Amino acid sequence: MRDILVTLMVFATLPYIFRNPWYGVLVWSWLSYMNPHRMAYGFAYTMPFAQIVAIVLLVAMLASREKLTLPSNRLVTVWIALLVWLGICTSVALNPEGAMDAYIKILKIQAITAVTILLMKDFQKLNQLIWVIVFSIGFFSVKGGVFTITSGGGFHVLGPDGTDIFENNALAVAVLMIIPLMVYLNKFPPHPLVKKIMPFCIALSMFAVVGSQSRGAILAIAAVGIFFWWKTKNKFVTAVAFVVFSAVVMLIMPKSWHDRMGTIGEYQQDSSANQRLDAWQYSFNVASARLTGGGFNSWSLENYHRYGVPVNEPFAAHSIYFGAMGDSGWPGFVLFTTILFLVWRQLGRVIDVTEDIPERADYNFLARMLQISLIAFMAGGAFLSLAWFDLAWHIMAMTIVLTQLTQGISEKESGTKRVQELPNRAGAYRRRRRLPGKS
Repeated sequence: MRDILVTLMVFATLPYIFRNPWYGVLVWSWLSYMNPHRMAYGFAYTMPFAQIVAIVLLVAMLASREKLTLPSNRLVTVWIALLVWLGICTSVALNPEGAMDAYIKILKIQAITAVTILLMKDFQKLNQLIWVIVFSIGFFSVKGGVFTITSGGGFHVLGPDGTDIFENNALAVAVLMIIPLMVYLNKFPPHPLVKKIMPFCIALSMFAVVGSQSRGAILAIAAVGIFFWWKTKNKFVTAVAFVVFSAVVMLIMPKSWHDRMGTIGEYQQDSSANQRLDAWQYSFNVASARLTGGGFNSWSLENYHRYGVPVNEPFAAHSIYFGAMGDSGWPGFVLFTTILFLVWRQLGRVIDVTEDIPERADYNFLARMLQISLIAFMAGGAFLSLAWFDLAWHIMAMTIVLTQLTQGISEKESGTKRVQELPNRAGAYRRRRRLPGKS
């Protein structure tokens, strides 16, 4: 029954995608983040729904008369440079076949990122994309939060099967990335019912992060919490909420969770932490020895020994930073971190431009929440191989779209504001020039 339901739902969207290509971004995002067909047990489980949607989306874009061009944006330029550089690194990779497989997968993700920038050109479409992403990942975070509370936190919370966020650590970071988007939807709800439900979804999602038993996620929670508190206007209320949440967590979580969290920082005694350090050493060594790094999927015992890291078993970097370094060398690392910097900077500009425009309060708040999502990615990703996770690149796409939208309004609305201020400034000048005793 589930197979038939999912298949009917996907195929029912295809005519709409053909008429309105941007629907394809929404459907693809739903399939990519939620993987609903993986919850079936028959023919739908292995159906290439995402590929079918992508093909219809491509045909629809080719048939469309709308002119589609990527915006002239420094972030877009660096992003394209990174993709080209990754292609060069793949061509000379230590593991050519494995590197090509990974590069093709990355290009598929980046193709949807590009389509998002091309098609989601207005704020309403952007809001619908946010809603789809929050619903898709939030389905697992809310369910995971309920499971954590009812089970006493004794089991790991996992993500959708067959995705990059199936593993508990990756799911925790993904949930931390969507919680700010939940806060945005709560402040600017698409429906009054969302305003009532979203606070519970946010709380349960926080419990899902704790229930993942991910030590990296706990550090990411701290980073996100500190930044959120710093940026919020209601600092006292936010601080109280965090204290209450922390107290509840300490009370309901079992001894096994406390023991695991207690190992944070004990790198000498922690085997998984030592494995990460070995992988980071390998990334540094191979990036220093080869301009293009090792290429994707170079994490083999032979390569570890070749580049001066004697281990018994090889491991991937488990870090977006060292992963990018080992996969694409120092140039790739610089391009990758530059993209993170430019995303942050452009979101900051959106915040500055819309700060004093009440009609654009939603733009302003969304940019703030996207910054918090970016912090969750950068902090949690420091311990995970999530450099090419779809949501991180969707955040980049949203940032580019917001930047384009605010470029359109900033000149017009700030210009109108300046015109309105001119009479007041002229009056003030006349008053300053008025002689004493004159009326």
